[in-house]
Amino acid sequence: MDWNVPVSARDGTVLRVNVFRPDDDGRHPVLLCAHPYGKDDLPVHHPTRRGYRPSPQYHLMRSAPVTHSAWTSWESPDPAYWTARGYVVVNADLRGWGTSDGVPDVLSDQEGRDVHDLVEWAAGQPWSTGRVGMTGVSYLAISQWAGAATRPPHLSAICPWEGFTDFYRDFARPGGILETGFLTVWGTVTKRRSGGSVDLVTQAHARATADEWYESRNRDLEAIDVPALVCGSFSDHNLHSRGSFEGFRRIGSSEKWLYTHRGPKWAVYYGHDALRAQARFFDHFLAGHDTGIQHEPPVRLEIREDRGTIAEVRHVASWPPPGTRWLTLVGRAGDRPATGTLQEPAGDLTGRQDECVTLPARRGTASFTYRFERDTAVVGPMVATVHLSVAGARDFPVLVGIRKFRHGREVPFEGSFGFTGDLVTHGMLLASHRAVDPERSLPYLPFHAHTDPEPLAEGQRVRLRIGLLPSATLFRAGEELRMDVRGRWFHSRDPLHGQFPAGYRTRAAGTATLYLGTTTDCTLEIPILPSV
Repeated sequence: MDWNVPVSARDGTVLRVNVFRPDDDGRHPVLLCAHPYGKDDLPVHHPTRRGYRPSPQYHLMRSAPVTHSAWTSWESPDPAYWTARGYVVVNADLRGWGTSDGVPDVLSDQEGRDVHDLVEWAAGQPWSTGRVGMTGVSYLAISQWAGAATRPPHLSAICPWEGFTDFYRDFARPGGILETGFLTVWGTVTKRRSGGSVDLVTQAHARATADEWYESRNRDLEAIDVPALVCGSFSDHNLHSRGSFEGFRRIGSSEKWLYTHRGPKWAVYYGHDALRAQARFFDHFLAGHDTGIQHEPPVRLEIREDRGTIAEVRHVASWPPPGTRWLTLVGRAGDRPATGTLQEPAGDLTGRQDECVTLPARRGTASFTYRFERDTAVVGPMVATVHLSVAGARDFPVLVGIRKFRHGREVPFEGSFGFTGDLVTHGMLLASHRAVDPERSLPYLPFHAHTDPEPLAEGQRVRLRIGLLPSATLFRAGEELRMDVRGRWFHSRDPLHGQFPAGYRTRAAGTATLYLGTTTDCTLEIPILPSV
């Protein structure tokens, strides 16, 4: 172990790294991670108990049990595991963080250049074969997007494990709605640790549209051309899910794999199945072994029945899976107020305008239910379309949530920040941000520009097309899918029972009217996975 090794960036700034090497004089492939969290923030030896105390953040985020060695900093690769497999692990403090010199920042272009320089330094060391890979979770995945986009000559493979790629749409303002929970927590800690020089919270509060400040914090994904193993989970919808799947779709790499799951974030990354997938990937592209990874479909698809039950793990050729059938369900009013059904289209309802549901901003929820007649795997992103008007306000935040019910009781799933009562999936959109960019949209993924809001006139009827985040769920015959439409977030911030720290500033006012009269007024498009 070599601690605080100095590395000079191209402008002379000294970055510092910890190096963990196999105990021999040989050359080895390198795994690099780089982040602002402090490479020396390691588990602390417990004075009265055997072993080490892991980071308190695992408890704050209500994580499932995590197992890694005492040399593993927050969300980084475990040196004990990887050195035993013949790899060198380099854990780097990014510029201005930890023990590295310079002015701290986050999500910057400078970060990509520094990662580039770290890769090339590691490739030239006497203990290195010259083949360098990157791995790590969350920000340690985001820094991989940044570094890989600069195309370091000796970067041979990356494994971004759950990392957003669009700061505005994935995290700060999904659907144009300000995130006020984790952004506040993470932004406040970042500001304090940077001595006040990094203030994301103030900027995000002040910037309601996707302007140049947000765009400058996104990376050029199409420029990435190295082999990649991307983790896109269905259990991090409030932070990384959208960006991870978009990263996999958009990177220019000809060799790329997608590992999906709906388990606890860190327990999966350090768990047996995921480590086996990572080892097969790196052993092939860094160590030069034929692990068979290139001879199987590139997408690992995990389908769950509920939080703890994996119904199936399947390997498929693409995302969304080949042969996916998109079923459009039509929302119809029910016998009780604010309730209704989702039905497969039957007959021509064109011209009918006699059904509607009112939705008070602060307390209303409109629910539409569909019952499955046979076992059905719903796998992929969904799209909800609603027509509405608003009285008493010029805007309205529309949040759409998909729930699963079994015998009349809701079935919970793993969610962001260790929350164990999550929905199947959700999506959100401010009505004033409804404009869709057709050139950047896909049939199953509407892309909203978020640049020129269009406030609603009193009673003006508008159409919203809302993308719902990817999921993979098995519905048994007789089970129900319920679509909830409302003007506020679905869970409380109660740290014991709610989804702390997630939260969104909806500030909904007035009353929305949802129109249900035709086959196009209120719909939900769901992806049906074909049977094997």
